[in-house]
Amino acid sequence: MEDNTIFEYEVLIREFHLDSFGHVNNAVYVQLYEEARWDFITKNGFGLDFIQKNQVGPVILDLKVRFKRELKNRDLVKITSKTVSIMSSKIMVIEQAILNADGKVASDATFTVGFFDMKERKLIDANPAWLKAVGFKG
Repeated sequence: MEDNTIFEYEVLIREFHLDSFGHVNNAVYVQLYEEARWDFITKNGFGLDFIQKNQVGPVILDLKVRFKRELKNRDLVKITSKTVSIMSSKIMVIEQAILNADGKVASDATFTVGFFDMKERKLIDANPAWLKAVGFKG
């Protein structure tokens, strides 16, 4: 089996990302991870327009975030994202990491993601186009 695609997204940490300690607020990490996921699914044809038109798209079912190093104002970071497994026809696992300028992991996260039908309000089987959009090469 081929390795799944690793997507990369860069972002500059700004003042509004910070908490009173002068480093990135814990909740902001989750927002940054989401920003990176939106970037790669949009580039792969599953952006907001597609999701709203077709009424299907990803939903987060579970997440685990770990914090390893501080991120501070004006740090340029890279977020990596990779689909690591398909748990069922409807559910997959995406791992993400935020790397600091030295390439060291500042945070990592695991997201369990389902493919959701907004009309039926339930999880549905992920179609081949969606699996391709999230870089799964199975």
